[in-house]
Amino acid sequence: MIDIDKYRVSIMDFVVLYGMKLIVAIFILVIGIWVVKRLNRFIFNLMVRKGVDESLRPFLSNIIGVMLWVLLIVLVIAQIGVEMTSFIAILGSAGLAIGLALQGSLSNFAGGVLILTVKPFKVGDYIEAQGQGGTVHIINIFNTVLKTPDNKTIYLPNGPLASTVVVNYSVESTRRVELLFTVSVHNDIGKVRQILQQLISQDERVMTDPAPVIVVTNFAEHAITISTRVWCNRSDYWGLYWDNMERAKAAFELHNIAMPVPKREVLSYIENGQLNTASQN
Repeated sequence: MIDIDKYRVSIMDFVVLYGMKLIVAIFILVIGIWVVKRLNRFIFNLMVRKGVDESLRPFLSNIIGVMLWVLLIVLVIAQIGVEMTSFIAILGSAGLAIGLALQGSLSNFAGGVLILTVKPFKVGDYIEAQGQGGTVHIINIFNTVLKTPDNKTIYLPNGPLASTVVVNYSVESTRRVELLFTVSVHNDIGKVRQILQQLISQDERVMTDPAPVIVVTNFAEHAITISTRVWCNRSDYWGLYWDNMERAKAAFELHNIAMPVPKREVLSYIENGQLNTASQN
């Protein structure tokens, strides 16, 4: 027969031995969760007050948060009575297995550290990389978040991003705007250049140093392409481009500047039924 009294004594001994430790461990866990959240928030606010780079704040906050959670888990396990040497050995083995399984994630982590160290861009910069373009919104541990002008969100893995070509449009305070105009070869180039020169001289956003340049960049059978290159502040780039493209169209019409008409060959039948080729403008 089963000795119920023997098992009852064993259970009571277990409850007496581990019950209080378990209660204390749960108490530490509950209080620890509250403390970790508050401490993490305090550290983030402290970084804001101390003027820590905006790009570093989320990254450092995430790292500190992970460290605090690991510390809390270790304290709870130690309170239950698990030997720390055994726990550390298990944790090391698990870490190795996880590391092998998450090699890509570790590469992204290393890329994030490299990005924040070298700083090819920061939060608020407009960049192009890996065929994508947008304003840097957040630099996380494993990825960088971009916001496009039409409000789409793009997540770029930090590993490839740290080793690819990145075009940063926000580093320099000035930009060169190139306005390309294609007109008919029958126009007087000097007249077209004079119209464009007058056009850009009336725009206060155009810088005088470096001086604007108006040159012919392409000469085809029926058209010439004239490039107007001007410098402006970075914030004026698109406004200047759009405004002057529209104003140039109106100025060309006002001064009778002809647009190129492609020469096409059309097939037509003449009265006697013979097939001829006629050139038509």
